[in-house]
Amino acid sequence: MAAKRQSVRVRSPKRTAPDGSVVWFWLGMAVLFLCWELGSRIGGSDLIFPGPRVVVKRFILLMPQGNFLQSLGHSLARVILGIGISVPLGVGVGIAAGVDKRGGAFFRPLFSIIAATPVMSVILIAFLILGAEQTPVFTAFLMVFPVMAATTMEGLRSVDPRLQELFSIYPVSRGGEIRYLYIPTLVPFILGGLRSSLSLCWKVVVAAEVLVQPFQAIGTRMQMAKAQLETPELFAWTLATVIAAALSQGLLTLILRRVPYFSVYPPYSEKRP
Repeated sequence: MAAKRQSVRVRSPKRTAPDGSVVWFWLGMAVLFLCWELGSRIGGSDLIFPGPRVVVKRFILLMPQGNFLQSLGHSLARVILGIGISVPLGVGVGIAAGVDKRGGAFFRPLFSIIAATPVMSVILIAFLILGAEQTPVFTAFLMVFPVMAATTMEGLRSVDPRLQELFSIYPVSRGGEIRYLYIPTLVPFILGGLRSSLSLCWKVVVAAEVLVQPFQAIGTRMQMAKAQLETPELFAWTLATVIAAALSQGLLTLILRRVPYFSVYPPYSEKRP
């Protein structure tokens, strides 16, 4: 009896259909620029509300100037320094406050005072004590530090209690418990807090620079443009800040995707088909 031939159909790997997010992104950008252009035409004067073409032209003229690169570099250095100080301290304090209730009670007054104090008051007080050069860094630290601490504490609260019970039953060392239970839970929260803190740090640093006016800073150039009624230049420096913040976030995402340990956590994980 002849054996029946069975055809075997090999299934190709499932491919993810494009979701069109790139198209919608550029559509959103086009709508923003359209609203910007309409607002400038309603304003009727570049002195009040310049349009995107005028601002982009002024931005292109600013880029070759030495003051542009120096101001951008000094502001970037302040942002990096503020993040470099606040993130490790915030994560450390968040772990101490999240693991032990006594630590949480100890740091609660500090967090409450920082949350209730206006940013402008912090800038003015820091300016009187530290001077113009250190004030933006200190203000960025004071604003980002509680964000990272709160994010870390939230990550510790999200640890599955069933997994904690499982680790307590089996003979797992304290180091293994930290490595396989707490770190995988905390890392997505820390990375999300880091991403949010980077954009917050840019805003706080530039706001402090506008008020205290250090020698080389984006905020100082904004204040000078405002004093001279150079509204297109003020918008151009604002555009430079937005672009710098977006590029720094993109660079951070790229770096974390290259690190083997962090690359498995969203939003830094590579999308697989």
